[in-house]
Amino acid sequence: MLTANNITLSFGKRILFKDVNLKFVPGNCYGLIGANGSGKSTFLKILSGEIEPSNGEIIIGPNMRLAVLRQDQFAFDDLLVMDTVIMGHKALYDVLKEREVLYAKEEMTEDDGIRASELEMAVAEMNGWEAESDAGSLLNGLGIDESLHSKYMRELEAGQKVRVLLAQALFGNPDILLLDEPTNNLDLESINWLEEFLYRFENTVIVVSHDRHFLNKVCTHIADIDYSKIQLYVGNYDFWYQASQLAQNQRKNENKKKEDKMAELREFIARFSSNASKARQATSRKRLLETITLDEMPLSSRKFPFVNFKPDRECGKNVLLVENISKTIDGTKVIDNFSLTINRGDKIVFIGPSTVAKTTLFQILAKEIEPDEGSITWGVTITPSYFPKENSEYFQKDISVFDWLCQYTKSTDMTYVRGFLGRMLFSGDESMKEVNVLSGGERVRCMLSKMMLSGANVLMLDEPTNHLDLESISALNEGLTDYPEVILFTSHDHQFVNTIANRIVELTPTGIIDRIMSFDEYMADPDVQKVRDKMYKGHLRMSL
Repeated sequence: MLTANNITLSFGKRILFKDVNLKFVPGNCYGLIGANGSGKSTFLKILSGEIEPSNGEIIIGPNMRLAVLRQDQFAFDDLLVMDTVIMGHKALYDVLKEREVLYAKEEMTEDDGIRASELEMAVAEMNGWEAESDAGSLLNGLGIDESLHSKYMRELEAGQKVRVLLAQALFGNPDILLLDEPTNNLDLESINWLEEFLYRFENTVIVVSHDRHFLNKVCTHIADIDYSKIQLYVGNYDFWYQASQLAQNQRKNENKKKEDKMAELREFIARFSSNASKARQATSRKRLLETITLDEMPLSSRKFPFVNFKPDRECGKNVLLVENISKTIDGTKVIDNFSLTINRGDKIVFIGPSTVAKTTLFQILAKEIEPDEGSITWGVTITPSYFPKENSEYFQKDISVFDWLCQYTKSTDMTYVRGFLGRMLFSGDESMKEVNVLSGGERVRCMLSKMMLSGANVLMLDEPTNHLDLESISALNEGLTDYPEVILFTSHDHQFVNTIANRIVELTPTGIIDRIMSFDEYMADPDVQKVRDKMYKGHLRMSL
């Protein structure tokens, strides 16, 4: 069992959470949620012992092993992939390495023989004989091909390193598992595998994630950071949302009843306090009024931006025709003879194993780069707006958020721009913050603001949910669901994709699959899966 006893964390006058008392028990998966900056990752670091709280203590049961998903991708560059995974169980790794050194000796002394016997017993007790097999299974499940298992970590791409570090955290059946955004850089197949792994995991899991579908799949409890405290709810993310909204509405209704009663009492007192025959009743009501107190309604750290895209005009009959385009990047052909017709009403998600291919396609459609071959033809009524996956080039100037957004609006009403920024959570001094110091989430909200002001009737979004908190993702999800015109997008967020897309285009290593259906229907359709099996034969198969 893992226990948080009277935990308080503050930075100067700012209190992230105060007097937190929680018990995390085996067999449960706890989703830790809260607004950006509320202290989710910080609380995980307190639980792991990486940082000390301002007050209180963390108590871990005797002989319990705690594993953490590490964020430093370069810490293990000089180690083999297989060794990096096994290092997740440090005691076992040390024993295996000592045994390896011992057996490498040309001659062993009597003391060496005794030590070898002790090491063999330790290996057996920690299930070390299965270490490489178990590590290999974890790597395979997370999409790391066997050809990479014997390579050095420095030879892997950034996304592959993240998967290896996740395998490291999962290795060796830890008693307590702390995971901070474990679905980042995972394709759908790997996320599904991780969901099944955690569903079967019998020990304690505490996970931070912005993926609502993932939280619904794996969590038995939700730990919500808000109002400077952490409150525990039984159930998954959807249950937490319903329960928290119900509780909030009940408090509001109770306060409304009390306010109505107080108004009634004040009216009676005002009318009859000077009336001799009613003076006693007025005094009685005055005493009653003094006993009524409204429930405190503290300000939540959870804020929802207002996301609403309004096209200036409807799309005409011809939206976009892509004919036989190809593109080579750094000597590799990432798009090969790609053709597609996009029609009115299409909300297309592009999925597939190559993020480079999807991003390159969007850059070509946005006319940021030219194809090597083929052509793209936009309809004469079409005004597209593009959300790039990498947006840093938009935020190089030393100007405020207010001045930055003014570049992209035709309105001369400065009050309108300020109001717009306020709805996107840049109110007051926040609107005067310089854009070159904005966080990832703030930049995304700026880019979405730019798109909303464009009046575009085709939206192109490459991974728009990256860096957003759950509230902003929900707001964007709703805004795109309500948008009446054409959307082209990519995302690793299952719920986001399934609730927006009405057409799936999968870029496979041997061609495209194009189906008009929702994402869940696409993944459940046996005919589609037969086509996917054929097109991925001999290739690593991924989705989203």
